[in-house]
Amino acid sequence: MDAIIVVYELDKPVGTRTCPGGAPGGARTVRRVHAAPTAPGTPTATGPRTLCGKDTFAMETACPQPSEHPGAPWYPAQYASVVCPDCDAVMTT
Repeated sequence: MDAIIVVYELDKPVGTRTCPGGAPGGARTVRRVHAAPTAPGTPTATGPRTLCGKDTFAMETACPQPSEHPGAPWYPAQYASVVCPDCDAVMTT
């Protein structure tokens, strides 16, 4: 796995993937934050499944933001309480 993309599982499915300003999906609540590998040959697109095996089709892609600090978590800090434990386990091993 070369790179990951952070994706948001929202309380309601979304049809398009956009870079959100503030909370993803406007008024939608982030249910879970997942990590997904990039699609083969397309480093800016998610693969079909998250690291925990969920389908990424209805998830919203986070805006890419490289970490400013080595060792920083892979997910946005404001969503630490809703990080998928299975994705996090894969990312920390």
